[in-house]
Amino acid sequence: MANSVFSSLVAGARRPGGSRRAVLHPGDGSWVADVEDAREQDVEAALAAAVHGARAMARLTACERAQILRRTASAVADRADALARGIALEAGKPVRDARIEVSRCEVTFRTAAEEASRLGGEVIPIDAAPNGAGRLGIVRRFPVGIITAITPFNFPLNLAAHKVAPALASGNAVILKPAPRTPLSAFALAEILLDCGCPPEAIAVTPGVPPVIDPLIEDPRVSMVSFTGSAQVGWELRRRAPKKKVTLELGGNAAVIIHSDADLGAAVARCTAGAFTYSGQVCIRSQRILLHEAVAERFLAAFLARGAALRMGSPLEESTDLGPMIDAAAASRAASWVAEAIEAGARRLLGGEPRGSYFPPTVLTDVPRTCRAYAEEIFAPVVTVETYSSLEEALAIADDSKYGLQAGIFTNDLAAVLRAHERLTVGALIHNDVPMFRADPMPYGGVRESGIGREGLRYAMEEMTEPRLLVLRPDPNR
Repeated sequence: MANSVFSSLVAGARRPGGSRRAVLHPGDGSWVADVEDAREQDVEAALAAAVHGARAMARLTACERAQILRRTASAVADRADALARGIALEAGKPVRDARIEVSRCEVTFRTAAEEASRLGGEVIPIDAAPNGAGRLGIVRRFPVGIITAITPFNFPLNLAAHKVAPALASGNAVILKPAPRTPLSAFALAEILLDCGCPPEAIAVTPGVPPVIDPLIEDPRVSMVSFTGSAQVGWELRRRAPKKKVTLELGGNAAVIIHSDADLGAAVARCTAGAFTYSGQVCIRSQRILLHEAVAERFLAAFLARGAALRMGSPLEESTDLGPMIDAAAASRAASWVAEAIEAGARRLLGGEPRGSYFPPTVLTDVPRTCRAYAEEIFAPVVTVETYSSLEEALAIADDSKYGLQAGIFTNDLAAVLRAHERLTVGALIHNDVPMFRADPMPYGGVRESGIGREGLRYAMEEMTEPRLLVLRPDPNR
């Protein structure tokens, strides 16, 4: 990292002075950088600046906003190696996966630039109603104002981009509150935006914890809160902001169905990635694999072999498949859930005990559905497998969850795909792939405990704007 100490970034300037804490590498606990948390006066300064920033963004033309976003995308691409290394250091993500995240961040900003140029409204035929004769309705979308963006540790760059890019594209100011363990990518992104011409008051980064950062949620100057993180924190946040727009991208417990006609080679390869990528710390990872009884034995043999061949190691090494979890406490929690399941009758087909923050790929079967490793989001490289005999049985099992983020189905039977799309209560169903698939322009979000609202650039911009109607009456005597 170019800097060794990071502090609140407000109106283009650093505001040092808060309590200092270290950002540590998840793999070995080595020091990466120091961060000074925001103080009350820093949060107030960010809010005051954002008032001016929102006005500045609203005054920019769509063309000017798009130009800022395009320059940002190009700058992200130019700094890809440094950004990927930063993600590997602070988040423990294997550098190969970190490069993919950086590439996705570039796509996110390029798509936002395109959507900034397309953000429009509609004409309403008011005269369709008897009392609307001689009138014309025009709906335009206007920015909500100030958006607080709260991001998690697992995609510290691209999930920040998924909030910042649409906020700016639609003419808002944004205050970014990154995860305490991974704030450095957020600072890097904000600095790139400033270099690329973003009005300084329109982007701020305020690291910190409650109660200091509470005004970012509760202050009336904030019009919207966009949160990605745990369900427990997300729903409490919404309770504290009842009069604001709130979008929540929360946890999942995703199921993937491997039907009797599935391409097993493709299914095994994708399920290995879907279960174990980034040590399972992905909310749309495959946590439950449902196998048709006709293919279960063949799938499992190949899946277990592939999982056993994955290499754990330093995230900075090109050959690493699985790096560390975010910390040893996360690995220990996952191990306790696995032990609980085994004590309740589950069998471990693959895996072992964690070593510090490193957790081996783990496959469980015969897991009682009351166990946390089955029913909750384990957020670790742990997957459960079970068999079914009919599609309807598989759909019932997959839908038996309090979560509803994404699901996957491997089959060449289009009728089965359409039936699953109708039956499963999820934000998205992914055909012939795992639930972990996400293309950045697509609508993304969940139902039930998995959240409310949608991300994906155009969809996020709709959340971040308000429709405003103008009723024209050219002839007042008509």
